Amino acid sequence: MRLLCILNLKSKKINAMATYTCDSCGMAVNATCAKCDVPLENGTLTLDSGDEVQISFCPSCEGKIKSPQCCGADMSCTL
Repeated sequence: MRLLCILNLKSKKINAMATYTCDSCGMAVNATCAKCDVPLENGTLTLDSGDEVQISFCPSCEGKIKSPQCCGADMSCTL
């Protein structure tokens, strides 16, 4: 489980991009928002039942997607 940090030298701003890695095969993915071209960040969404679901979200437009899966299991990362 890895986290990739990208330094944007023009704005001197640091963005944390979630890098999801499969514990079974080692496949890894990074994702950016197609709408904003901003790196997605790792997060959780609390359901009405109280359960938490791991998600990726855009800090700019606040869009959310379910985190990726590989080898039949959720790929995960920790911040």
